[in-house]
Amino acid sequence: MRWWRRNGEVALFVASTALLMVGAVGWLLGSTTTATLAWIMGAVVGLVVAVAQLAAAIRQGRFSVDVIAVLALAGALVVGEPFAGAMITVMLASGQLLEARADARARRELSLLVGRAPRTARRAVASGFEQVPVDEVAVGDHLLVGTGEIVAVDGRLITPGVFDESALTGEPLPVDRIAGDDVRSGVVNAGPPAELLTTASAADSTYAGVVRLVEQAQASSAPFVRVADRFAIVFVPLTLLVAGLAWLIGGDPVLAVAVLVVATPCPLLLAAPIAFMSGLSRAAAQGVIIKGGAALERLARGTVLLFDKTGTLTRGRPQVTDVVTAGEQWDPDEVLRLAACVDQVSPHVLASAIVTAGTRRGLTLTMPTDVVEEHGYGVRGRVGRQTVRLGKAAWVMGGSAPAWARQLRRRADLDGSLTVFIAVDDRPAGALVLQDELRPDAPRMIRQLRRAGIGRVVLITGDRADVADAVGRIVGVDSVLADRDPAGKLDIVEQESARAATIMVGDGINDAPALAAAGVGVALAARGSSASSEAADVVLTVDRIGVLGEAIGIARRSRRIALAAVLVGMGLSLIAMVVAAFGMLPPAAGAIAQEIIDLLAIGIALLAVLPGRPASPPLPAADIATAVALRAEHDAAKPVVEQIRAVADALSTHHPDLRPVHVLLDRLEADVIPHERADERLLVPLMDRALGMDAGAAISRTHAEIEHQVSRLRRLVDELAPDAPGPEDGVQPEDGVQPEDGVQPEDVVQPEDVVELRRLLYGLYAILRLHNVQEEESVFSLVPAGAPAGGPTAPRPAGMPAASSPDPGGSVPAAPAR
Repeated sequence: MRWWRRNGEVALFVASTALLMVGAVGWLLGSTTTATLAWIMGAVVGLVVAVAQLAAAIRQGRFSVDVIAVLALAGALVVGEPFAGAMITVMLASGQLLEARADARARRELSLLVGRAPRTARRAVASGFEQVPVDEVAVGDHLLVGTGEIVAVDGRLITPGVFDESALTGEPLPVDRIAGDDVRSGVVNAGPPAELLTTASAADSTYAGVVRLVEQAQASSAPFVRVADRFAIVFVPLTLLVAGLAWLIGGDPVLAVAVLVVATPCPLLLAAPIAFMSGLSRAAAQGVIIKGGAALERLARGTVLLFDKTGTLTRGRPQVTDVVTAGEQWDPDEVLRLAACVDQVSPHVLASAIVTAGTRRGLTLTMPTDVVEEHGYGVRGRVGRQTVRLGKAAWVMGGSAPAWARQLRRRADLDGSLTVFIAVDDRPAGALVLQDELRPDAPRMIRQLRRAGIGRVVLITGDRADVADAVGRIVGVDSVLADRDPAGKLDIVEQESARAATIMVGDGINDAPALAAAGVGVALAARGSSASSEAADVVLTVDRIGVLGEAIGIARRSRRIALAAVLVGMGLSLIAMVVAAFGMLPPAAGAIAQEIIDLLAIGIALLAVLPGRPASPPLPAADIATAVALRAEHDAAKPVVEQIRAVADALSTHHPDLRPVHVLLDRLEADVIPHERADERLLVPLMDRALGMDAGAAISRTHAEIEHQVSRLRRLVDELAPDAPGPEDGVQPEDGVQPEDGVQPEDVVQPEDVVELRRLLYGLYAILRLHNVQEEESVFSLVPAGAPAGGPTAPRPAGMPAASSPDPGGSVPAAPAR
C-alpha cells in the first residue's frame, strides 16, 4: 500500500499505455481478439481507478468531474467500444501523473523544528551539575545554560545573561536580562553561562507550545478545491443532459457514450496541472520554491498580504550604520578599525557586523593580542601598542557618560538602534551605532504587489510599536500590529483568513504557526529557520524580498494560462459533444478527437513555461557594472553625509568655530559633488533605460538641489570672513568688540550667522539622506544579488571620476546618529 501511494500514478500510466499499445499492435497484425482483450483490460483498469476516485470525492463532499469518466468508461464497455475506453484510461492516467507531479506538496513535517529542541539540560546536584533528559526537569529545578546553548524550559534567571530571542520574537538584537527576569525556552544564550530556576516543565514551556501551534494550524488547514472540481459543478450536469437527450432522441445508447467520451474532462485534468507545473519551474528559476500546484494557485488568488518585520522587510541582522567619535581628535575610520580588529576573535553576536563594516570600508585589520571577553559587558584587547575596549557605556567609560554619549543613547533608543562604545588607552574614543536596516527593495515590492491585485498589506511583528510603525510607514502597509507573540500572530492570520485569501511572509520559528495557518505561507530560507521553511508553502531561497512580487506575478500568469487552456479545451469539447449527439462522431473517433483537443490545450498550457513581462526588467551586464561601481562611491560618501549633522550639532552660538565647517565643505566638494555628477551622467540614464523614460527625473532634480545647497553653504562661509578673529584668538561676539580695538563687529561670527549655518547644514543633511535612500530603492535594488559587492576594488565605468580619499587629519566631531 505504501509503495502504491508513492508510485501509483506512474504504475497506472505505464499499465494503461502498455495495454493500449498492445491492443494497437494486435489490431495492426489482424489479431482482433488480442486487441479487444487488451483494450477491455485497459478500460477496466481505468474504470476501477475512476470509481475509487469518485468514491473518495463523495466521502470528502466534493462534486467531481470523475463521474463523467466513470460513465464514459462504463458506457464504452457496455456498447462494445473497448478502444475508446482504453484511450480514456490513458488520458486519465496522464492527467493523474501530471497532477501528482505538479501538486505534490512537500510534507510539512516538524522533524527539523522538533530536532532543534534540546534533549537534555544541566541540572544542579550536590556535586555540581549533571546532564539529565529534558523530560525529567521539574518545576523549581536549578539549571545551567552554557554559552550558545538553547534554553530547554521556561525559567527565572538567578544570574544575569544575554539572550538571542529571535527564534521567538523575531528581534535580531540580543537582549540583556537581569537576575529575576523570566526567560523562555527556545531562546539562545548569547552571553556567559547563565543559571535559572525552572517555572514550567518541558511540555508546558514556550517552545513546546510553538510546536503544538504549528501542528494545530496544519491540522485546521482546509482542503484545496481543484480547478477541475470547480468546473465540474457546471460541466457535469451539462454533459449528462446532452448525453441523455442524445440517447432519448436518437434511441441509441452509443450516441450517449460518444458524448461522454468527447466530454471526458482531460483538458481540465491535463492542461491545468501542466500550466501550474510550468509556473513552478519558472518560479524555481527565480529562486522561489513553490510546494505544488495547489500552493501556486492559492498564491495567485491571495489578496491580503501579512508580513513579519525582522528578516523579511528588514535585513534580519544588525549592521553598523554610523561611527560617532568623542571629538575631532578621533578619526571615525580609525575608531572603527580598532573595534573591528578586537572583534575578529570575539564570539559576541554583534562582532561579525562590526568586522564586516570595517572590511567593507577597506580598512586594514590586524590580529589583536591579550583579548579578554567580559561576558555581559564587552571585550578588551591590544591592537599594536593601543589598548582597546568596546562594549557597554558604563564599562567602557566608567563613571557618568559625557553629553555626546547620553545624546547618542537617546537617539539610538528613539530609532530602535544598538550602541557599542569604544575606548582607546582608557580614553573614550567613540561609539558604533548598529541597526537592522530596511531592505531597499521592500517598498518597490509592496507597490508591485498592489498593482498586481493585493488589496491589503498588514505588518505583524513581535517588535516595539514605535519601531514597527516607522517601518510600516516607509514601506506603505495598511495596518501595523506590534508586540505580537507566535499565538498572537496566529490569531491575526486566522481573523484575516476568515475574510479573504491570505499570504503570510516570515522567516523565523516564531512565524511557523502563522505560516501554516495562512492560505499560503511564504518563508525566507536564505538565512531563515528550517521550521518556517517546513511550515511554509512557498520558500524564497534568495535573500531578496523582491522576488516575492515576481513569484506572485508568475503564479497569477500561470493561473490565467491554465484557465485559458481549460476554457479553450472545454469549449472544443462542448462542440464535439454536440457533433457526437447528432451521430457524426462515433466513440472511437471521438476518443481520437478528444486527444487532439487535449494536445491543443496542453500547447496553450505550456505557454506558462515562457517568461512573462517582468515587473522589474533585468539590467544588462554593462549597467550592472556601472551600478555596482556607483554603489561603491555611494557607500564611500555616507560617512561624509553623517558628518554634516555632526558639524551642525557641534556649532555653538557662544563659541563659534568655523574650522570644522571648512573641513566639511572641502570633503563635500571633493567627494560628494563629484559622485553626484557621476550619478547624473551615468545613473540617471541607466534608470531611464531600466524603468522607462524620465524615471530618473526626480533623482536628477535632487542632484541639482544638492549641488545648489553646497554652493550656498560655500558662499555663506566665505562671506563670514574665515580669517576674522575667532575663539582661538580670544575674541567672542559677546565681548562687545569696539572699532577702536581694531576689530569691526561685522568681522566676528554672530549668533544669527551660526543659526543660518545650522539651517543650511541640517537641510543639506536631510536632502542627502533622503536622496541616498531613493537611489538605493529605485535603482541599486535592481542589481542582482549575485553581483559583486561595491568596495574599493569595484570597477569604475569610463567617465566616472574617482572621489577623493577622506583626509584622516581633517576629521570633524561626529554627532549621534541613527
